[in-house]
Amino acid sequence: MERIRIPASEYADRAKRAGELMRERNLDALLLYGNEADYANARYFSGFWPVFERAGVAINPDGKTALLVGPESDIFAKDTAAIQDIFVLAEYREAADPAYPHLSLQTFQDVFGHLGISGQQLRIGVCSILDTNVVVWNSLQSNFPGAELVDARDIMVELRSVKSDAEVACLREAGRITDLAVQDVIAAIRPGMTELQLVGVAQKSMYENGAEYEGLPQYCFAEESTKHAISRSGYRVLKPGDIIQLNLSAAVDGYSPAIGLPVSLGPLKGEKKDIVDFILEMHMWTEREFAAGRVAGEIARDYEQKFLDAGRKDAYVYGPAHGLGLTEVEAPWMETSSEYTLKPNMTFQLDTFGIGSNFGVRWEKPVVVREGGVDFLANQIGTIYEVGI
Repeated sequence: MERIRIPASEYADRAKRAGELMRERNLDALLLYGNEADYANARYFSGFWPVFERAGVAINPDGKTALLVGPESDIFAKDTAAIQDIFVLAEYREAADPAYPHLSLQTFQDVFGHLGISGQQLRIGVCSILDTNVVVWNSLQSNFPGAELVDARDIMVELRSVKSDAEVACLREAGRITDLAVQDVIAAIRPGMTELQLVGVAQKSMYENGAEYEGLPQYCFAEESTKHAISRSGYRVLKPGDIIQLNLSAAVDGYSPAIGLPVSLGPLKGEKKDIVDFILEMHMWTEREFAAGRVAGEIARDYEQKFLDAGRKDAYVYGPAHGLGLTEVEAPWMETSSEYTLKPNMTFQLDTFGIGSNFGVRWEKPVVVREGGVDFLANQIGTIYEVGI
């Protein structure tokens, strides 16, 4: 069976759409930036995921693209990227900061010249504004002293928010693999194991079942660690009575849905049961509220109010959802200030997180928005697992 992935033709279509948005904003060039940890924007156009070094994509208003890589990635990029016009720039070198005295490297002037971008008063849209490092920023200013560097992050939000059928297929396949890993981890949970040993079970399952990589550092947290909204698993030992939080994510061609649920090592009772049940109730409420045409901020405000009405203000952390795609968390977030409207083929993680006195609980699943509600990109959740009893 052919591997599920983004077809080469789709990368070219994305660049054409980016060019159209550039023209609307009177931009002469668009620059994307990515690194090993946050690769999404550059990979969206190139299919390329750097290791150690950084990577970038430059686009002109006609949708012509160039891939920018560090000195050690040119052959790697030629073998794997969807863009074959590749430039090697010192600005994208690794953090060890080698000088490469034997190499003659290219510049942003070379890149823009290849793309037919010329002039002194350029408007350069910088899309990855939170990730573009000062080395790249200063180099752009040095190469084009008369240019205006424009915050163009909104272009990527517009491009990436509504998914293609191929993107949804990648997310669904990654959800299938993640479901298998969740069940393998639940079957393996025993007192005396460490959080990291559970991570090992998850990783083995994912790679055996076809994952490209992990979609996030696998969350296998026990008891006090479950209060961490974001964190890493460690050497904490699982004990009888612990609540264990799983948030697992497999990646397929970069697309990385997650599944989150609590597991009790023994009977779930008292405050833990109350909070687990309430957060699950809120998760299912959120699912019912999602449909094309809804204003995101209305859902978020109602979500927060339901915590207050239930006397659960102290349990509220955030919610109720965030965008999903290339990386497990992407724009747009769903917040009380969100003014956008849900559209068909937008994809989200329904992410329902709350805390108790010394523990936290997260129910989370990936969905795609439809006219009358949502379709699941992984199996439905809601089963409360009590293991070892």
